Amino acid sequence: MSVIRHVTRRIAIGADVGGTRLRLIAVEEARVIERLATPAPAISTLAKFLQGLWAARGWTRRDVGALVVASRGIWTARERRELAARLAGLAARVEVLADAQAALLGALGTEPGLLVLAGTGSIVIGRDARGRWARAGGFGPLLGDEGSAFWIGREWLRATTGGEDFLPVRRLVTGPDAVKRVAALAPSVLARARRGDRTARGIVRDAQEQLARLALDVARQLRLPRPVVVSWAGGVLDDAAFRAGLRRAVGRSGLGARWVPPAAAPVSAAVALAARMVGTLPRAAGRRVL
Repeated sequence: MSVIRHVTRRIAIGADVGGTRLRLIAVEEARVIERLATPAPAISTLAKFLQGLWAARGWTRRDVGALVVASRGIWTARERRELAARLAGLAARVEVLADAQAALLGALGTEPGLLVLAGTGSIVIGRDARGRWARAGGFGPLLGDEGSAFWIGREWLRATTGGEDFLPVRRLVTGPDAVKRVAALAPSVLARARRGDRTARGIVRDAQEQLARLALDVARQLRLPRPVVVSWAGGVLDDAAFRAGLRRAVGRSGLGARWVPPAAAPVSAAVALAARMVGTLPRAAGRRVL
């Protein structure tokens, strides 16, 4: 009688679950076997989403040696443990960290410094030479997200809405995906600012000042030596003109900074961590991560 044996694989998977997109890289024996970019599911449905992906690829928990998830909306140890527990059936080892932490590790590796992240939401995160972390912002659209795409879109609506214009805006802001739809206004506001629109320029300048204050706060928390190494992440900071304005705002804040482009994407940091956990380092996933 023949016996069918399951051949154990050593797949390492990193996933970056941001406010808008989920990005995933899977590697096996230092070779990238899967890349995925898709609209981000709700964190509450992330386990179910990944279970469906595993099923479609024919992966089981025995195949996946490590899964590292860099997630939005996660910061405290308790939050990380709770999400890791929900994902435990997907891999032999599961680690969860904040998406901003993965973004910093991807951008700077182990070098001390700051990361300014402005996408749908915003946060400034820092790490010192001893591996201590600090943050400013990152409290979501109700309490913060200063300088983010949502913040820029909301300020534009506040400045330009009146009278009969309110009805379509009310439909926009009361929908189930209101934050994403408001954030989607940011690219047009940035474009208007580049063309000289005074209202848009004022909003963009305020956004840059808000982010600069957050950066100064984190640098002071960690007592980082000057000049502080600073990198960036997120769709708002993909705009070169906005980034240049942020550099000027940081300079005006009194924070001496040395700006460096991000070395690798957050998902690359996540998959490098997963690969380290299973003992294979992906050649194509990123450099200087660990």
